[in-house]
Amino acid sequence: MIYKHDPSSIQGFLEDTSNLKNGHTPGVFFPETVEELSGLLKESEGGKRRFTIAGNGTGTTGGRIPFGEYVISMQRLNRIGELQVTGEGKACMSVEGGAMLDDIQKKAEASGWFYPPDPTEKLCFIGSTIANNSSGARSFKYGSTRAHISRIVVVLAGGDTLGLSRGECMADENSIFRITLLNGRRVEFERPHYTMPATSKHNAGYFSKEGMDLVDLFIGSEGTLGVIAEADLMLTPLPQAIISCLVYFGEMDDLFGFVERLKNPESAIAPRAIEFFDSNALTFLRRNYPEVPEQTAGAIFIELETTMESEERDLELLFAEMESCNAMTGESWIALDREEQMRMREFRHALPLIVNDWLSRQEESKISTDMAVPEPAFRELFDFYRSSCQLHGFVYIIFGHIGDCHLHLNILPRSRDEFLLAKQLYRKLVEKALSLGGTLSAEHGIGKLKAEYLAGMYHESGIREMARVKRALDPSVMLNRGNIIPPEYLETEHN
Repeated sequence: MIYKHDPSSIQGFLEDTSNLKNGHTPGVFFPETVEELSGLLKESEGGKRRFTIAGNGTGTTGGRIPFGEYVISMQRLNRIGELQVTGEGKACMSVEGGAMLDDIQKKAEASGWFYPPDPTEKLCFIGSTIANNSSGARSFKYGSTRAHISRIVVVLAGGDTLGLSRGECMADENSIFRITLLNGRRVEFERPHYTMPATSKHNAGYFSKEGMDLVDLFIGSEGTLGVIAEADLMLTPLPQAIISCLVYFGEMDDLFGFVERLKNPESAIAPRAIEFFDSNALTFLRRNYPEVPEQTAGAIFIELETTMESEERDLELLFAEMESCNAMTGESWIALDREEQMRMREFRHALPLIVNDWLSRQEESKISTDMAVPEPAFRELFDFYRSSCQLHGFVYIIFGHIGDCHLHLNILPRSRDEFLLAKQLYRKLVEKALSLGGTLSAEHGIGKLKAEYLAGMYHESGIREMARVKRALDPSVMLNRGNIIPPEYLETEHN
């Protein structure tokens, strides 16, 4: 196994996209097999070493940044197995945790299949997306990562390797999990009993529900319960054709009406993605794309899966819905071929780059939200975002997954005073979302940056329930200390 401790090799593991600073580590281990990973954790058992598990640095919550722990890099555990057709319209692919999502998608698509979870960042490791229950634009139709994992191999803190297929280990009628490890040791613990939010996307804390599968506890646990070393991914047949469309609106009420019609289960149009850009986001995009029309309240991006036979009919239905909602049909952008869809994809993903370029000329970093709420409360949260930012005179943009009632507000401070004011406002935004029955994080997870806010969602009792689960699977608090559960809760549990 490779081990590096020189400053030049370490530096890249002290950062991700969270802008969390002051990380430090004695060194980085690079296991190349599951056996090496298991052996490393086994010899470190009992508090000899603590570890932070490192994905590819694409996270936004500081989860992979160590503060004195050793780092385990997953990048050499990157095998991608051959695709296996398992039934009519069903296939799977076995991968190691360090395989890159983009490589997995390319291999699947070469055989006429695709892996539905669609995080924006394609350079992430698949194990990280499982540990984070990642989602993206296509989650409106297909759900998050959890819905597409049939088996995982987890290496626990003591080095035990646990292979779990769905249906093999379920919480019993008393909500107890019972696991027998390969060495014969038995582990028993109770699932948390807090109430999960009634949102279509949720990625804050440990998943829990009555009669749940143990696989689902590890998915979304952010590496705090074990290391995702392997997984079997469930694949879907590649659609014959895609219709991509960017629809502009002059009035916000018309835009919301359009989204409501698209989400209606009785609608003849069934998008796989419904995304939103507010007028401020479009203003930023107009710097690189002057064709973006002026005087727009916002835009909706949609993707439809279609066939060669039904494409014309689907286009007619789409145009009819656009006109019925007073869309700026003449200015809207339709992409039918792959080349044009790639240009539209570049447009969609250009926003963070343009914003980061603008921020590079300011003094402070952005403040971002990742909350989602139940559908009846969505417009209230959206209006609260806008009115709060306008009251303080902030530069801000709102964009993201409107189909799942999950938008990202980015406040872009121009000074230290604005940054501090935005931090104060962030707490109020969290309180508002939680008061509406929402979730603190819909997709990016908790990591280290948001752990302090989690008690507002689950209360102290819920955090202590999570701490007890972690203690059962990681008695020495060896893995990803500081992620999800504030360290003081683990110390309390220990005492």
